[in-house]
Amino acid sequence: MSGQVHVQPVSDAVVLLEIDNPPMNPLGVEMRQTFMEALDQVEADDALRCLIVTGKGRAFCAGDDLKNVGPAGEDLAGFGRLLDRLEQTRVPVIAAVNGWCVGGGFELACCCDIRLASTEAKFVCAGVNVGLMASTYRLPRLIGVSRAKAMLLTGLPHDAETADRYGLVTGLHAPDDLRAAAIALAERIASRAPLSVEATKRTSSRALDLSPEDWGAIAAPELRVLRKSNDHHAAVAAFRERRDPVFTRS
Repeated sequence: MSGQVHVQPVSDAVVLLEIDNPPMNPLGVEMRQTFMEALDQVEADDALRCLIVTGKGRAFCAGDDLKNVGPAGEDLAGFGRLLDRLEQTRVPVIAAVNGWCVGGGFELACCCDIRLASTEAKFVCAGVNVGLMASTYRLPRLIGVSRAKAMLLTGLPHDAETADRYGLVTGLHAPDDLRAAAIALAERIASRAPLSVEATKRTSSRALDLSPEDWGAIAAPELRVLRKSNDHHAAVAAFRERRDPVFTRS
């Protein structure tokens, strides 16, 4: 049986994507296409507010399927397109790292906006183990150059506690509690003003690349749109009336 990406609606606003390609959930050519199609499917729904990505079984994702890697580099380019697609998803994406998170799978987690981990998760920057290079751009931005190099240059497994100490993940959970914790976080994000959440994701993702002046030039038009939005006015009215706002993404 070929691998799958299960699309599991948690609520109208939250969807969980589960990578199911045992035993280590690699994303070869066909699986990458399946993953991209799942992203297209869920993002087309305007009701979507937050996305969770996790793996089935003992692995989150093992990256590319090395058994099927060709010599011309087209496989690496295809994996890069998947990473960019996930990173550019309209809504926030939470990685629920349930187990082994290796190579391109590690990079997949880095592309998510927030990472939670099982206490049994293991993180491996495997580029140097297979004569390649991966995560050398995203990882230093997440945890700093010194710690990133310790992971990147050794190719050693790092446990969940180390990932938490490094700031790679923002919470550790018992294996049986991980999915519920990710859902609770996603539902909280989904309850906030949707246009504001999406604009916050866009601008914060670019903040490290820009000077304060250049960032301000991007943030100002975003704020102008948000100030005119129905959701902003609804939030102000709800604050004055001491009730919870109802957001409509408008």
